[in-house]
Amino acid sequence: MRRRLIFGIIGGMRITSFRERRRIERLPRHELQALQLQRLNELLRRIVPTNRFYAEKLASFPLQFHCLDDLRRLTLTTKSELQSPNAEPYAGQSAGDPMARNRTFPLDQYVRCHRTSGSKGQPLVVVDTAEDWRNWIDQWQYVLDVADVRRGDRVACLFSFGPFVGFWSAFEAVVARGAMAIPTGGLTSRARLQLIRDLRATVVLCTPSYGMHLSELAGLGDGGREEGPGAGTVRVLIVAGEPGGSVPEIRSRLETGWKARVIDHAGATEVGPWGFPDRTGNGLYVNESHYICEVLDPSTEQPTQDGHRGELVLTTLTRAGSPLLRYRTGDLVIPERDHDHPVRFTFLRGGVLGRNDDMLIVRGVNLFPLAAERVVRQFPEVGEFRMVVSKNGMLDRLTLELEGTDCRLAEIQSRLHDVLGLQVEVKHVAHGTLPRFEGKAKRLIDLRADSPCDG
Repeated sequence: MRRRLIFGIIGGMRITSFRERRRIERLPRHELQALQLQRLNELLRRIVPTNRFYAEKLASFPLQFHCLDDLRRLTLTTKSELQSPNAEPYAGQSAGDPMARNRTFPLDQYVRCHRTSGSKGQPLVVVDTAEDWRNWIDQWQYVLDVADVRRGDRVACLFSFGPFVGFWSAFEAVVARGAMAIPTGGLTSRARLQLIRDLRATVVLCTPSYGMHLSELAGLGDGGREEGPGAGTVRVLIVAGEPGGSVPEIRSRLETGWKARVIDHAGATEVGPWGFPDRTGNGLYVNESHYICEVLDPSTEQPTQDGHRGELVLTTLTRAGSPLLRYRTGDLVIPERDHDHPVRFTFLRGGVLGRNDDMLIVRGVNLFPLAAERVVRQFPEVGEFRMVVSKNGMLDRLTLELEGTDCRLAEIQSRLHDVLGLQVEVKHVAHGTLPRFEGKAKRLIDLRADSPCDG
């Protein structure tokens, strides 16, 4: 496999070389922790004097930590703290300021402004300095390394370039890489497919849901089923924005439809692009050169053991403008620290398994929507789907609506019952009935709050 040193220039700053990235990700655990402690203490020296949010949290702590375990005495940071609308404004803030409260510098030192999707609660506005933005682009290079993106590639970015940070950071990371970045904002799905073919794109960036939608759309056109949406030139899809790229059933569906390799990655507006994939596609590494990683039981906030599911908690090491210490991401993961992979970072088997706030309780059973999707994606005849939770008198009712031809409804219903432990009503709906998504898919409708209870 062809390799070389890769540099890029962002705002006059050079990103890390390929060789340096490989050196850091292969450090023994004790050397990696020494690097993390050094970067953590450097961060604290920079932010404590002027970052009121963390100055208050760290008031009883020494300015410098002696070991990483010292950090774990600090209270967790939550998204609600960052956006508390009733909190007393900090210097440089006005009442009702929608921007996250963890800013370190005066606002005129920030050059990027982005916003979370708001799929759970109110959107959060996050700003970055030029230095922080360079670190965003630097972290993206780990993802592009695994995808083997190189100079001469033509990368189609299938998103609309709204305020969501992932679109912008991906685009600029491709440019820094020296590849050709192709914007597709404002185009219809069919126009995007045509542009991919006309420009002979070799790499595509999109969400898993949108990738499946385009595969379905191309399959309805002439020759689509034979050559896939990429017309034979697309060799890799880089997906993010929702769980799926590390889920075997979803990854297989995408790779079959596109006839291309699928690469997953993970990140968050308020945190950064923290996760990059292994080459098997079976999970994600936490980029521990830029983050300290913990996995905690969501209920007790105590560390989980390797191989046990918990909530991912991250501390940013290279984001001084909008730092986060022990931030609850809400992502559910299964960590593996004691492994024999060439990359020594913490490995998350299966990537992001879902979100803690996605869990539903239906008839007393804890349900994660991704578990249902894994079942549905085992049936290639199923296109789009949607889950609807409603009330039938005093009881919850879970319905799965499926598009597709010749769907094996009884078999799907039986498989869902085995996996979820729930009786699920499975219904076929006409093609085109259900919505498609360019960004994060919303396939769960919970109508119970709007349903009157009998008796």
